[in-house]
Amino acid sequence: QVQLVESGGGLGQPGGSLRLSCAASGRISRIYDMGWYRQAPGKQRELVAVMPTSGLTNYADSVLGRFTISRDNDKNTVYLQMNSLKPEDTAVYYCKAFVQSYDYTSSVYWGQGTQVTVSS
Repeated sequence: QVQLVESGGGLGQPGGSLRLSCAASGRISRIYDMGWYRQAPGKQRELVAVMPTSGLTNYADSVLGRFTISRDNDKNTVYLQMNSLKPEDTAVYYCKAFVQSYDYTSSVYWGQGTQVTVSS
């Protein structure tokens, strides 16, 4: 019913920047929270940043001041601007959205993930 498609991952240099995008499509009535999570090899998936419809944001301490989350509600899209990249940012990044469908049911959806590798 709802699909999340991420783009923008790849190889980044330490100290460099990358921008991720996640577009939601399908039978969407309303999107509540949209956010980004990541999972590094051998580690659990962790929150990176989340932005509800209120616009208030929440960041992991490890990315605070370096990453910025934003949303374009008209396009049902969430972005993650990643600056001052570090090797420890290497992970698969997943988009997550809490969506209300046309039938007024609400569910959590995940994207397929996009690989971010930070290396010189």
